[in-house]
Amino acid sequence: MRIAKPLLLITTPIGVALGLYEAWRLAGGLVFLMAALLGLISVAMWSVVRTIRRERKQEEEAQRQREHVSEGSEP
Repeated sequence: MRIAKPLLLITTPIGVALGLYEAWRLAGGLVFLMAALLGLISVAMWSVVRTIRRERKQEEEAQRQREHVSEGSEP
């Protein structure tokens, strides 16, 4: 895992760029469809990450609130 993660972080954008180039060579309009699909997938991933972060923040705030209330009720 120590080698695989950085390798994927480097090779994935290179592969996407090469795929877009090949789409341009094969059929010029295809690159626009592929770019639109990449944009849609990126927005979907961003939305999921944002939702997870927002829910995690709400859970942490609720946990802090419960801890604060339980500390105040002890004699």
